[in-house]
Amino acid sequence: MLQHSPEDDLHPTFIHRLIHDTDHQAFKVWTWLINVLIYLSCIAIALESVEPIRAEHGHALATFEWISVVFFTLDYFFNIYTAKNKLKYMTSFWGLVDLLSILPSYLMLLNFTSVRATKILRLLRIIRILRVLKLARSAMNDVNAARDGKTNRIAANLRIYFIALFSVLMISSTMMFHVEGSLYTPEAIAEGQLHVDAISLAKGEPAGTVKFVPTDPITGSVVPEEKRFFTSIPESMWWCIVTLTTTGYGDLYPVTVGGRMVAAVTMLMGLVLFGMLMNIVGKTLMVMLFGEPVGHEKEEEHKTPEEKVKAAFDLLADAGVISHKSAYMLRDVPRDEIAYRLGVDKVSA
Repeated sequence: MLQHSPEDDLHPTFIHRLIHDTDHQAFKVWTWLINVLIYLSCIAIALESVEPIRAEHGHALATFEWISVVFFTLDYFFNIYTAKNKLKYMTSFWGLVDLLSILPSYLMLLNFTSVRATKILRLLRIIRILRVLKLARSAMNDVNAARDGKTNRIAANLRIYFIALFSVLMISSTMMFHVEGSLYTPEAIAEGQLHVDAISLAKGEPAGTVKFVPTDPITGSVVPEEKRFFTSIPESMWWCIVTLTTTGYGDLYPVTVGGRMVAAVTMLMGLVLFGMLMNIVGKTLMVMLFGEPVGHEKEEEHKTPEEKVKAAFDLLADAGVISHKSAYMLRDVPRDEIAYRLGVDKVSA
């Protein structure tokens, strides 16, 4: 098994650069590939919930799913290998997100036969959508790049907004489909009818005497056929877009308690996204009118000493004084050691 040694911090391996060196071309290519696979795999999960598409293209969707899982698994183990504290990474937010992006797919390989296990399988299919949270790491990279002046601030803010919008859209739509739409999927109707028929046979009545009707699991209220709106994730996505933009056509709406709770959270997230968009528009207008956002000239004052040291090495590399490889290796060297090498007696905070 590969071992990560302390010397890797001063002499980084290719894998270390691939995962952590934001200036290296390999990092940019790998990040772009992982992000594209996240977007496409989330779209594939949504299409998989459409019965005709799953029946006709199920094998192709499953093949693409496993191609994505292979790359996500490599990304997860690369992060473990390059982490200074492996246990800390594995139990951190990012480590858990990376694990959740692959674990459901592997668990689905187990043999599920009982009714309860079938529900678990259905839940595992839904949990896969949480891999969209991996995009938040890309958003953090955009924040850091914009702060260091390596990318356009407005473009970075727009990318962050799109990531947030896509994440909310996918998670809310999937949750609505699972919480309410799963009550009347063809599988759920078939399972419910089998249960009703078993009860009828136990009473000495012929099967099919009573027709199964889905109900709200909390209140027991019947979900009428004309109000079974969320039959797939794409169908739920239309509802989610209408809700997030506060349009409110009223053509689709939840009728169960769980569905209404999901809708309430989605409405609040719509307000948050609207606030983010207004902030981006406001900053764009400030740039167009005054050249720089208000307070831009004071941003250097809020940088930590470590961030200033890293920025200094980046400037030296850009000026051709030192190589970019040397700048990357020196960025993580403690300030006291840098001062010692330069012959400085005291480092000021």
